[in-house]
Amino acid sequence: MYGRMEIVLFPMFTSKRIGIDLGTANSLVWLAGEGVVLNEPTVVAVTADDSRVVAVGNEAKDMLGRTPGNIVATRPMRDGVIADYKITEAMLAYFIDRTVGRNRFMKPEVMICVPTGCTQVERRAVMDATLSAGAKVVYLIEEPLASAIGAKIPIAQASGHMIVDIGGGSTEAAVISLGGVVVHKSARVAGNKIDEAIAQFVKKTYNLIIGERMAENIKITIGSALEDEPRSIEVRGRDAVSGLPRMITLTSREVVGAIMPVLNQIISAVKSALEETPPELAADIIDKGIIMAGGTSTLRNLDKLMTQVTGVVCHVAEDPLLCVVRGTGVALENIELYKRSVSKK
Repeated sequence: MYGRMEIVLFPMFTSKRIGIDLGTANSLVWLAGEGVVLNEPTVVAVTADDSRVVAVGNEAKDMLGRTPGNIVATRPMRDGVIADYKITEAMLAYFIDRTVGRNRFMKPEVMICVPTGCTQVERRAVMDATLSAGAKVVYLIEEPLASAIGAKIPIAQASGHMIVDIGGGSTEAAVISLGGVVVHKSARVAGNKIDEAIAQFVKKTYNLIIGERMAENIKITIGSALEDEPRSIEVRGRDAVSGLPRMITLTSREVVGAIMPVLNQIISAVKSALEETPPELAADIIDKGIIMAGGTSTLRNLDKLMTQVTGVVCHVAEDPLLCVVRGTGVALENIELYKRSVSKK
């Protein structure tokens, strides 16, 4: 008599899906079904002689301006695109390992957002770096579309919506209708240029050399697009003449004057996009206003300045820092709905 045959059911393995907002200043990772699982600075520390990765993210950012001669802390993304291919690949591998584990049974599907104005070469560099870092399939979505989806704008409607995404390295102004970008303007000017303008002002006016972390701290603490209540901050740095440490007091009024040329470049990109918008869509934008996203959109009074200059009401999106990664995640989880808006490799 034959024994009873047992059927063993093996668990079904499905590849995990990850959305990555690979920003110039910060990188955020979305895991399908869980949401944002990683939010770290886009900084990598490598050894000077053999380019071995020592630290990534928060740990590497703490090293900026403080490393010994044999370690270099760098930002591998510049103006929203890859500036250092090998280091970006190592950073992507780190993010994927942190999200789905180093010993993964199946390679994950990854969606990454790119600036609308980036070239085919730059797009291919992002795809190749992501595949080399351990992805099975790579999808690319344009930043303004991801930002609009994340800001809960109904992009599929036959109606004009304007989104302005101001990050660390680039400003993306786009008019969206029927799930696609109708008009876009990209300026490689954003938060990092504001930091540089502050550092240059302090050096020129006070003969004081400050690091990028101090410049960023000034921007966050007392930075504003318009003069309002006076604020001040103590700034520490190195005297350009004597070479000794020194401290000064900087006022918000001085900072407004220092960063205004950069803000004018950002607003110029927005105005250029509005000037090229078809009349029907322009009428929709006047009704709905302009939605602002990205970390730099949280600069104090920037929405008020934009409203004054363009004549169109500007609103800052809810959680502006998370708009792009949230939109990337939503598009990845509903890939059939958004397949016309993404490219694949």
